[in-house]
Amino acid sequence: MFDFFVDQAGFEIPGGAPEFLSPEWGKVAPFSLSADDLTIYNRNGEDYFVYHDPGAPAYLQQDGNGSSDDYKWNHSLVSIWSSHLDPTDNVMIDISPASIGNLDIANFPTTLAGLRDFYQLEDGGDPGQGYNLNPYTQQPYSPQIVPRADYARVLAEFWADGPDSETPPGHWFTILNTVNDHPLLEKKFKGQGPVLNDLEWDVKAYFTLGGTMHDAAISAWGIKGWYDYIRPISALRYMADQGQSSDPDLPNYSPAGIPLQDGYIELVSENDSLAGSQGEHIGKIKLYAWRGPDAIDDPTIDVGGVDWILAENWWPYQRPSFVTPPFAGYVSGHSTYSRAAAEVLTLFTGDAYFPGGLGEFIAEKDSFLVFEKGPSTNMVLQWAKYYDASDQCSLSRIWGGIHPPVDDIPGRLIGHEVGRDAFQYAEQFFNQSTTPTNDPLSEMNLKVFPNPAVDMGNQTTIYTNSTIGDNAFWTLTSLQGQELHRGNIASGTSNFLLPTQHVPAGFYLLNVYSGSSKGTAKIIVQ
Repeated sequence: MFDFFVDQAGFEIPGGAPEFLSPEWGKVAPFSLSADDLTIYNRNGEDYFVYHDPGAPAYLQQDGNGSSDDYKWNHSLVSIWSSHLDPTDNVMIDISPASIGNLDIANFPTTLAGLRDFYQLEDGGDPGQGYNLNPYTQQPYSPQIVPRADYARVLAEFWADGPDSETPPGHWFTILNTVNDHPLLEKKFKGQGPVLNDLEWDVKAYFTLGGTMHDAAISAWGIKGWYDYIRPISALRYMADQGQSSDPDLPNYSPAGIPLQDGYIELVSENDSLAGSQGEHIGKIKLYAWRGPDAIDDPTIDVGGVDWILAENWWPYQRPSFVTPPFAGYVSGHSTYSRAAAEVLTLFTGDAYFPGGLGEFIAEKDSFLVFEKGPSTNMVLQWAKYYDASDQCSLSRIWGGIHPPVDDIPGRLIGHEVGRDAFQYAEQFFNQSTTPTNDPLSEMNLKVFPNPAVDMGNQTTIYTNSTIGDNAFWTLTSLQGQELHRGNIASGTSNFLLPTQHVPAGFYLLNVYSGSSKGTAKIIVQ
């Protein structure tokens, strides 16, 4: 148990560790999410609303069976990509649209095994090959050769919460603002019809993107709450504590251990500098990775660099006050938000490309990075399409040590669905000849009598405007969302009795679930 923890803003919070942030967000009323997309699970008497359920991620079994190999590969990749964060390793790459981007979502892997062909385990990055020409200038994109370490470090910092901590969904509003101000943007809805005035364009764009980000949050956090999946810092340290799983004839073997990888994941030998003064670390797992914040005294002049470290001391490449978020990893919120936003900007502008075929952000030498010195050269993040920015954001979370691939791709695929559905729903509000329709959980009108609840046999009657279906139930929660009581409702009726005995005086929320309908009412108990 910890005596205190330090939050993202750097404040010390006494007592233990932070609670899971918003695991109940799947229950929030959506913008356009459909009841057809919803699965309701139950664990320990609590309901979990999951939209666009991607299925379970890879798990580690103590006997090494099941999806253990996929689990080990996913988290080992995060450690290996951490070795890319040394600007003195002399690895140079082209980060212009001439060489990166241009992925087709139809080729995204949909199985755990397929992830291995999508991500480059040792070199980093994805299969994107870039573009031959800028479609607007009809000229090739100019190459931009920079150290791979600078690219990876800048991505991790730039996309973490946005350049000025706008939060991940807010970051896409910043991108939208930049697009809106671009002189080459024609403000035609879907790229067609008349040019809209600035006010109409902004209202429609913010409304659509806002609703989309709302649904992306509900989808991602509903999945996070239900699957409650581990982060790489815990996975890597745990596997390393178990040992190595590659060879039963080598020391420190365990089926639940981490697989060895020459040059990246090895055993500490007797003559190793990490062996310890008394040889206490011999046989432990060591990683070739970023050395962590302990290697940085002054972030204005120090670079953490990469070296062999004990796996038990591995860190993600993040600010030391935010080494692991206080919520589950699976699925990646960044991937979900970003792909959904990229879909909206593409559909709204009627063009997958940034205005002029190029979006840019400048990271200045030795001043952009926050918790260590860097980058070592001036560099410009560049994207041809909105999808390229989204895909780059997803990679940043792996180089940053926060997500393995298994968190990423499902988030991108869910964002693809959420973004397109939310845009189509929002578009209905702009057409005066149609009435907006979708198929979310329809609202059930509830009437409560008496309310405030008084001593009338310790029960209150709840009336509905529709017939109760099969498997219906009710929950009584505090205003903070804590479930206090629940019960089943007989099908075929339009009212039922709510027991109020043993309920302390106060304000409560009654939630009724019947098929694809949900009703909510406030109840006062005297």
